[in-house]
Amino acid sequence: MKIELPISALVPTRNRSEPLRRTLESLAQQSAQPVEIIVVDASDDDSTKEICTSFIPELITKIHYYRAIKVGAATQRNQAMVYATQNTIWLLDDDILFEPECVARLWTALQSDPHIGGVNSMITNQKYLPPGLISRLLFQFLHGRYESSYAGKCIGPAMNLLPEDREDLPEIVSVEWLNTTCVLYRREALPHPLFADIFTGYSLMEDVTLSLTVGKLWKLVNARTSRIFHDSQPGDHKNDPGVLAEMDLVNRHYVMTQILGRQELQYYGKLAVLQLFGLAASLRKLQGWFDLPKVLTGKIRAITKIVSA
Repeated sequence: MKIELPISALVPTRNRSEPLRRTLESLAQQSAQPVEIIVVDASDDDSTKEICTSFIPELITKIHYYRAIKVGAATQRNQAMVYATQNTIWLLDDDILFEPECVARLWTALQSDPHIGGVNSMITNQKYLPPGLISRLLFQFLHGRYESSYAGKCIGPAMNLLPEDREDLPEIVSVEWLNTTCVLYRREALPHPLFADIFTGYSLMEDVTLSLTVGKLWKLVNARTSRIFHDSQPGDHKNDPGVLAEMDLVNRHYVMTQILGRQELQYYGKLAVLQLFGLAASLRKLQGWFDLPKVLTGKIRAITKIVSA
């Protein structure tokens, strides 16, 4: 027997009706489902609307469909939040597949401690792996000290590292930040609005900003046995490497200085090292060399924005 949980799920989407359909069909197989899903759609056609208004076998959740007022992952989530009726908010991507009992375990983790403000699922195909020698030296430099594991941390100039999945870890693991792929928040823990105007389009780092803000007063955890597969899809927002390069630097600088309060000169040096490391890593593939002119142009635009601000 399926049960409804007092949860409002917020799903921004654009031109990805088939991945969304698979996500909804996967959710329909869960023993526990949210009372409502609020879909805010910025698609160019009505295919997503047709899926949201169609019958999906075993899905007991009510779908509320709205057209996006403004395009962008963060701004569409802000719009969805206006329509949410429940005291638990579920930020959910439109391209994930759930393993059995994922939602029930996520809910149980949130209810296990009243001081937990947010909890995310383990992404089985995107998780922390032990770093090699060069990466470990980089992490230690950015963090300022050695750690046996940097999993789930946000170190130095706002470099966020995924949680790890090891059998010797407990089912609920404390972390320093949460993604927006599949995360439950207590509504009382969330800021208003959810995301600042700086986050547009792909909205890179908006998840880090939100969770770090919540984490100042609440515990953040990863529910290790609540598992999803992130069937990440291409999209228009990911097509321009120059735009993404600019967004990465501008938004990371915002998190470093405004959210973490790391404004000392040493952190600017560490941010520069992180950016150079990212550029060098991208050149290990042929496509990285083709994208290099656009990426460098994007970084220059970002530096201009930061300096002018």
